[in-house]
Amino acid sequence: MKKRVWASSPLFYALSAVMLVMACASWFWNRTAFYVELSAAGVSIVLVFMTTRRFHAYVNESVKSAQTVLTGDQYRVMQEFALPVVLVGKIGDMIWFNTAFWNTVCGKAECRGENIGRLIYPQTVRRILESDGADVKIGKRSYTVYGVHTNSGSLLYFIDSTYYKNLESDYHETRPAVALVTFDNREEMARYCTNSEDTRIASQVEETLIQWAQDMGGFLKKMSSGRYIIFTDERHVRREMERRFPILDTIRSIHAGERLTATVSIGISRDAPSLRDAEVWARSALDMALGRGGDQVAVKQGDDTYEFFGGLSKGVEKHDKVRTRVFAATISDDIKESDSVLIMGHKYSDLDCVGSSIGMWNAAAKALNKPAHIVIDRSQSLAGPLITMLQEKYPQEKIFITPQEAASRITPKTTLIVTDTHSPEFVESPELLKDVSRVIVIDHHRMMVHRIENALVFYHEPFASSASEMVTELVQYIGDRFVTETEADALLAGVMLDTKNFVLKTGVRTFEAAAYLRRKDADTVKVKRLFSDSIDAYKAKYQIISNARVYKNYAVASAENEFPDIRISAAQAADELLSIQGVDASFVVYPAGGSVSISARSLGAINVQLVMETLGGGGHLTMAGAQLENITVKEAVEKLLASVAKTTEENGTAEGRN
Repeated sequence: MKKRVWASSPLFYALSAVMLVMACASWFWNRTAFYVELSAAGVSIVLVFMTTRRFHAYVNESVKSAQTVLTGDQYRVMQEFALPVVLVGKIGDMIWFNTAFWNTVCGKAECRGENIGRLIYPQTVRRILESDGADVKIGKRSYTVYGVHTNSGSLLYFIDSTYYKNLESDYHETRPAVALVTFDNREEMARYCTNSEDTRIASQVEETLIQWAQDMGGFLKKMSSGRYIIFTDERHVRREMERRFPILDTIRSIHAGERLTATVSIGISRDAPSLRDAEVWARSALDMALGRGGDQVAVKQGDDTYEFFGGLSKGVEKHDKVRTRVFAATISDDIKESDSVLIMGHKYSDLDCVGSSIGMWNAAAKALNKPAHIVIDRSQSLAGPLITMLQEKYPQEKIFITPQEAASRITPKTTLIVTDTHSPEFVESPELLKDVSRVIVIDHHRMMVHRIENALVFYHEPFASSASEMVTELVQYIGDRFVTETEADALLAGVMLDTKNFVLKTGVRTFEAAAYLRRKDADTVKVKRLFSDSIDAYKAKYQIISNARVYKNYAVASAENEFPDIRISAAQAADELLSIQGVDASFVVYPAGGSVSISARSLGAINVQLVMETLGGGGHLTMAGAQLENITVKEAVEKLLASVAKTTEENGTAEGRN
């Protein structure tokens, strides 16, 4: 009963009376119309009368039913009961209520006959009766509603819990939050700026952060040069999340000359059990933000629950090699303490994965004299020519073994080196990773939430062009004289693959690594041959490119059917699509291994890592990928387009934000 029947009944009677008058008026000009209208008016009056009588009987029955719940004096005093009480019919209409309900819930307005759902939405009478009290909000007041079922309806009791709800809300809103901030490129500013310019930039960044902390109702404390801690509360952190942390843009607007732009990374904890946990969570969030390239905010809430904001600019390259030397010494010590070494990359290994693995095999087997093997599934590898080249160089040695063979070689002192990935889900053999207790990780991809935990060494450089570049720097400190032409070729192939022949994601250290490999007699012609395709793969690549479509500033191509070497052809097609004028990013969707994969490439204006992360993948700002299960290629393309539109709308482009 959504309308008040006792309010509507007079209107129905009035309408019936009007119909009767019109019928009488028709007597003078059309007798047929008179009889028809008179009959309609009569039927209307009878129906209104019967409906009203039935509803009144229904009300009386419901009230009598309520009297069986509260009899005698209890029912008589219910009208003056302090708590709001309402009698609700079977279909949700309010039949009777006491004075307290009329004064508070109804707001002294007539609401008998209306449906109770209007007041208790999104709750329902059924949910209230089945639960031990349900929370509803009416206007500015909060109530906890309890119900008693009767034969003809239900009695609902409203307990005003506004004070306690506000108290609970204030408690959560004022929960302490800790933010750790680091000035990403503080050292670079100091190195390339004059003293006065460096002082100005540092002072301007600090003043901006102090003002931001005050705007969030908190305060900032400087911990060291370029590191700060901010104390605020949940209310202000949520507000900044809704605004997507404009502080990143404000800091990025601080320039030193034409090339250097200040950036900060921020790690924030939310809803931590204690202040100590809040600081630990904030530190973990900051490490995650830095591991993803910096210039972003990572918010941690609970175990392994992160939200990321920003991350649109390229990572800040570090020129100091002291850190590399320290890691090289630590890795050497761990290998020396082992009785054997296994080296493993990611599934569907490419030239960078295999090249970096060969570099670490050379360091372990040749420089440190430890039994070492590279674990790889050759049937799924995309670097077959490189594997063949190394086997021909060392025909007497069994360098490459399958995951099954590796499992039989594990001992308590076996060390597993994981290269070119830090995700336990993407490694060549997740089972092998679980069985080995001593793990070393070497990777350059931006940090993912689910990463290899408890590694002896976690050497992670998101600004590096490739894992091969990182390994090239390491072998210079572990065993420089043992690097031969073959190992140099393998490492150079890995660098060239991930930089697209030194076009993307290259820094000073990338060219230094390439120069070192060239001094070790790396043959660029031989490396180029490792990238050669068969005529069928070449045709397949351009077949994918031929059906590409351009949307705004990105291109999307797809392959409907799987064919041999489709992963290589798709990756190359994505690279080729970047050469189209006006295209800043490219995506190739293709079926592979029972799932649908996506290869994403960018020139830097669009962060394809953020796009792929929304689809469960990851990677770099300029190179990323994802795998989708239980989906068709067409559905994957639609999902991709929606993800690109959403990501670019939320974050804009790197070019537009810098």
